[in-house]
Amino acid sequence: MNAKIQRVCNEIEKSKGKIAAEQARLRELEKQKTEFENLEIVNAVRGMNISFADLAEVLKQAKPNTLATLATSGQVVPKSTEATQDDNEEDNE
Repeated sequence: MNAKIQRVCNEIEKSKGKIAAEQARLRELEKQKTEFENLEIVNAVRGMNISFADLAEVLKQAKPNTLATLATSGQVVPKSTEATQDDNEEDNE
């Protein structure tokens, strides 16, 4: 094989190896992030001092309120949620 082609093929393989290593590193970092987020959630819930049964009810009640809070706080909310909230506000007026 031509030396130039072989050199390019070697560079391609080297780059693929680096990409694979970085993708593995990224997956590990995303896993760590999720673990830290979950730990933060668990600590927050434990700090509330409520029973497991009450927790389910609190979460059910909080879900609609959370979406409304996110929409008014400027955080990104899925378009389907924004449209539903806008429709509900128009109906209330």
